[in-house]
Amino acid sequence: MISVILTNKVMFSTSRFRLFAKRAEWHLNFRGFLRGFHGLVMTVAIAIATWFWMPPAWAITQITLSDLSYKDCPAELSEGLVTSDGSGRPANCFIITGTAKNPTNKMVYDADVYGRIYDANDNNVLPNRTRVGKIDEVPPGESNFEVRISVPVSNPLPLSLKQFKASGFGSAVRIEHF
Repeated sequence: MISVILTNKVMFSTSRFRLFAKRAEWHLNFRGFLRGFHGLVMTVAIAIATWFWMPPAWAITQITLSDLSYKDCPAELSEGLVTSDGSGRPANCFIITGTAKNPTNKMVYDADVYGRIYDANDNNVLPNRTRVGKIDEVPPGESNFEVRISVPVSNPLPLSLKQFKASGFGSAVRIEHF
């Protein structure tokens, strides 16, 4: 009889321990789940907040170009000019002029000029390349600009200038060599 009582007591305490262990295991699993879920919710909240807060691009300023025209380069710039494709073909030198409009109230530096240039036969003068040149500084408001280009002599004139635009930075871009 004593052995039955002891066995029952041991069985009861063992089953009680198992029940306690299952509760503790469930509690730990649930706490881990909550931690992971909390981290996921915070990550999504931060992503949404920064998506609504950020402008499209802080550093780049879009500049509109208008009143585009071109003229021949002075003789000292065009003497012995060849194309930039490495073939060594002779080239004509032109200066593209126009008006740049900076919509911000800050100076824009290192504005890259993009556009398409076509010859009299409507062939692209600079195939596979839309970057035409660079404007070093664009003050707020409207200002005049010039960009020098070289066009192969084989391309018939007049040229047509299409889809010109520029974009620059709020501070000068400097590359340091180590």
